[in-house]
Amino acid sequence: MSSHAQAVDDAKTGLGDRAQVGTAHPDHEPMLSVQNIVQEFESRGPGGVKEGVVHAVSDISFDLMPGETLGIVGETGSGKSTLARAIIQVDRPKSGSVIFRDQDLTVLGRKELKKVWANFQMVYQDPFSSLNPRWRIEDVVAEPLDSHRDLSRAERRTKVRELLELVGLDPDVYLRRRPMELSGGQAQRVAIARAIALNPAVIICDEAISSLDVLIQAQVINLFEKLRVELGLSYLFIAHDLATVKQVSDRVGVLYLGQLAEIAPSDRLYETPRHPYTRALLDSVPGLDPDTGVTKRPITLPGDVPSPLDPPSGCRFRTRCPFAQEICATKEPVLESCDGGGMAACHFPLDDEGLPTNGHPARAGMGGGRSPEAVDA
Repeated sequence: MSSHAQAVDDAKTGLGDRAQVGTAHPDHEPMLSVQNIVQEFESRGPGGVKEGVVHAVSDISFDLMPGETLGIVGETGSGKSTLARAIIQVDRPKSGSVIFRDQDLTVLGRKELKKVWANFQMVYQDPFSSLNPRWRIEDVVAEPLDSHRDLSRAERRTKVRELLELVGLDPDVYLRRRPMELSGGQAQRVAIARAIALNPAVIICDEAISSLDVLIQAQVINLFEKLRVELGLSYLFIAHDLATVKQVSDRVGVLYLGQLAEIAPSDRLYETPRHPYTRALLDSVPGLDPDTGVTKRPITLPGDVPSPLDPPSGCRFRTRCPFAQEICATKEPVLESCDGGGMAACHFPLDDEGLPTNGHPARAGMGGGRSPEAVDA
């Protein structure tokens, strides 16, 4: 186990079995339903000349259940942050729908959206860039209250003090400070206090702990868990750190080049990934074999991520996949249910041994390399 994962595990001791708390139940209605979201942008070169269309997010669908934490992972440029912005309508998606409490956010006007936004809050990677450096902490935390609530000065201060205490900061110490007088962990706690000020239903964490050192990350993870239980929050937890996502998530969705490659319960996905890209992500993480004590060297995924301006035909991962066949170049795979739970978008999903299924030539002793047709397509 890596030192990062061990530190997170140690800090979470005493929280109990994560999978038993807030786990999604099939008989519950989704808190949030994202359906067929597509987000594209025009790319322009020198002189404003149009170079093409960036396919940032392509036909992504998933549900977020009440009390659930859904992790979203993927390489840089996979569309994680763009997806988050499309969900809360900061950037309107080209197509698709986002259903929250029977309302489609994509068709709401600005005034209607402002009311709904009280139920959605973002926690960003760099807390200092999201906090006004000129304001005192009291005013930073009270910003959403000033926009959505009509409170007296005394009520405002009482509420801010309660919020600071909830995130583990002494209001007598921090109320009058400014952001630049805080450490990174303290600043992120202030950002979290502001995020929960309006009792939101959903918090979207966009790389919310990646700028913090390992021990502070573990403390903030514990804080997220504490607030999830106490306030009944649902989280969309976006990160590139696979160990962290595993610790906090009930389910995990894996993005590749703007598409959802796999989504499954956290334990199942990490133990027996069904998509070759998920397998490659896990293989790229160094670690220590607990049985032998031998260091596990990361296996580098060959090739580079294709340009979203011109994504490959069929399966977007096929140009880097060791199991790609001709069908992978001609037919785009769709998310389908897999053994053991979850869904994967792959023509030849992996079995428990990491071998491709559905009649792949590798299972007949013909080798697992990609076919010439798939390479040339």
